[in-house]
Amino acid sequence: MAEYVEAVWERFDERFARVGGDSRLERLHGGCRWAEGAVYFPAARSLVWSDIPNDRLLRWDETTGAVGVFRHPAGYANGNSRDRQGRLLTCEQGPRRVTRTEHDGSITVLAERFEGKRFNSPNDLVEAADGAVWFTDPRYGIGSDYEGFRAESEIGADHVYRVDPGGEPKVVADDFERPNGLAFSRDGEQLYVVDSQRAHLRRFEVTPRGTLTGGEEIARCRQGTFDGLRLDDEGRLWVATGGGVDCFDADGTLLGGLKVPETVANLVFGGPKRNILYLCATTSLYSIMLSVTGA
Repeated sequence: MAEYVEAVWERFDERFARVGGDSRLERLHGGCRWAEGAVYFPAARSLVWSDIPNDRLLRWDETTGAVGVFRHPAGYANGNSRDRQGRLLTCEQGPRRVTRTEHDGSITVLAERFEGKRFNSPNDLVEAADGAVWFTDPRYGIGSDYEGFRAESEIGADHVYRVDPGGEPKVVADDFERPNGLAFSRDGEQLYVVDSQRAHLRRFEVTPRGTLTGGEEIARCRQGTFDGLRLDDEGRLWVATGGGVDCFDADGTLLGGLKVPETVANLVFGGPKRNILYLCATTSLYSIMLSVTGA
């Protein structure tokens, strides 16, 4: 039987007045140790997410509500995304690599070393319009054996990378403490990246060569720290926080938020109209139907 909790909306800007949705959150599944990396597959009417310490990927079926194990072991998978061919992209903290699951179920390794050195523990990723995969590489997965395997950093720093189709990874930003969630603007001309150690959100300009300029801080977290983020179809940023979800204008103005009973690590828009927000929050997967649509 479905469980529900009250949806507590916060509104700080008049531009957020018409943004809303259900009056309650639906708890679709519980029992995770640390839920992360939700990705929605419209063709399959399903959602896949990570339960990192339990080293598994879970799958929720939208048509039946059933939850099952999608993959175990799963390389201590963290962030997941979907490429433009509908394939699963995954950051695996255990083997410290970025992979793609092909339509036949086989796994292709997209990146596992930089200049001969192993990555720290790839955390979150997104595909650009040109097919390049951009990902963050903080040290969370090697800090202990809880979400991976304890190890020293071979690279000695936490960077943001881009790997072109068939190419080698390239550093695109090297001034982060712990880069985490990232997302492109709708036109692909800006990249938003969270630094969870500094608890802020930065905005970069993406050049035609696939490099970054700028990088100014546009928002600071008011509850805990930022984690994953997504954009809606009007360019607003929905960002996971220690207190729930905060919504920002593209210029960084805090518009409002949604309180959640557990710490939110990641989120994704889904459903037939892309107007359902799915939240990975500590032990649980939640959903709420909104009056806005995901980008």
